[in-house]
Amino acid sequence: MTDFLTKPLRAETWLDFARLVEAHNGVWGGCWCMAFHAKGEGWGKSAELNRQEKELLVREGRAHAALVYDRSDCVGWCQFGSPDELPRIKNRRAYLATDPVLPDWRITCFFTGKGYRRKGVSSAALAGAIKEISRLGGGSVEGYPEVTEGRKVSGSFLFNGTLSIFEQQGFERSRLIGKSKWAVTRMVQ
Repeated sequence: MTDFLTKPLRAETWLDFARLVEAHNGVWGGCWCMAFHAKGEGWGKSAELNRQEKELLVREGRAHAALVYDRSDCVGWCQFGSPDELPRIKNRRAYLATDPVLPDWRITCFFTGKGYRRKGVSSAALAGAIKEISRLGGGSVEGYPEVTEGRKVSGSFLFNGTLSIFEQQGFERSRLIGKSKWAVTRMVQ
């Protein structure tokens, strides 16, 4: 396993993030990791508009992620932010039916570049996100991972991460919000 380095997504690392996204055709059909932002941003727009809006959010400090590096190459990320920054989540109806107390932070999206999958990038990305959340003041953190044990799941659909990597990093199951999806929580100092 490679020793990965993580850095926060910000203006200085934008080009690294952009190179990885462009190398993968905008990721998930041109999303540019905009799907969990407010509906007005990236919703039903072109890949180019998503790119422009994501860059603007990053430069304004309104988009957060831990980028994972193998030497100087960005090879993956984990997106996080406040519920105001990332109001959209998968399985929202089931999530809201549990009358949740909103967390301080949400972890909504992971991506690992081709050639780096199943090598620990997502684990490194989650650890980097936790470190950055701590630097930003900490608080309650929530993620929405998939249970993969006993199921055949395509890695390309694990954009919320796997339950096992969250549990390995101290998250606890809070409530089931889908057939194989959990809301998990952890306090970060």
